[in-house]
Amino acid sequence: MIFLAATTVKVKEPKRSRALVRQETIASYLFLLPSLIFFLGFVIYPMILCVVTSFFDSTMNRADVFVGLANYKELFADKIFLGALKNTFIIVIVSVPVTCAFSLWVSSAIVDLPEWATSLFRCVFYLPVVTGSVAVTVVWKWMYNNYYGIFNYLGKTLGLIDKNINWLGDERFALGCIILILLTTSVGQPIVLYVSALGNVDQSIVEAAEVDGATDFQCFWKIKWPAIMPTTLYILVITTINSFQCFALIQLLTSGGPNHSTDTIMYYIYYTAFKLYRYGYGNAMGVVLAIIIAILSAIQFKAGNQNN
Repeated sequence: MIFLAATTVKVKEPKRSRALVRQETIASYLFLLPSLIFFLGFVIYPMILCVVTSFFDSTMNRADVFVGLANYKELFADKIFLGALKNTFIIVIVSVPVTCAFSLWVSSAIVDLPEWATSLFRCVFYLPVVTGSVAVTVVWKWMYNNYYGIFNYLGKTLGLIDKNINWLGDERFALGCIILILLTTSVGQPIVLYVSALGNVDQSIVEAAEVDGATDFQCFWKIKWPAIMPTTLYILVITTINSFQCFALIQLLTSGGPNHSTDTIMYYIYYTAFKLYRYGYGNAMGVVLAIIIAILSAIQFKAGNQNN
């Protein structure tokens, strides 16, 4: 019997090829270097500095004093911070589900329209997103005006109110007004994403289910909803983060008033750090906010992965 032994022959890579790969690798890192420097200098370094400074009594015109966890202990005894935390959670709890549900409903309604109509609706709903926040805020401030605003005019015309309401100056209505503006500026991107996701659902499966007698709701719940779950998870996470970071509307409309009824964590961080010059205390709030967002995002990702 003749036994044939299989031998492996190692082919040496030419030195020229290795040198070319090395040059391409170096060139790639050189192209990435400006972005990496920007990321390290303006994202990572400030984050580390924020955490470190939160353990100090840091302010202007004097050296920082290490205070340990004193800033964090003060936070949870600060009634204004607790009120801002409550307002922030109210904004998140109301705006996130309403934004997702409304965006999904609108997207389901317009996705089967003619292409020009779908594009028109997407442009209309996306317009507030690309419009400057200052311009949008000025328009809403005029609408809420307690003397000549359109809401008071319509309310009195329709007999809903007897006299003008100071919408942004009344503790009962101010936060609700902020949430309404946030909703109108938050639905644009989710609608665009949902229209795209629903358009990518395999229509042959939907048609086969309809032939078998499935209702529209059953087709949506059993076929379309699982297919758009990744998009829904992304929208949930991004909308939650944006709601926690609500700042521009508060700054431009109410400055946290009246009587701190519209304070949010982001605005209170700004007020503490840049008006009271308590940088350490403000950074402690920032750390707490980052932890809350990270925990909620992790829960959302875990829930989304389980559903998938």
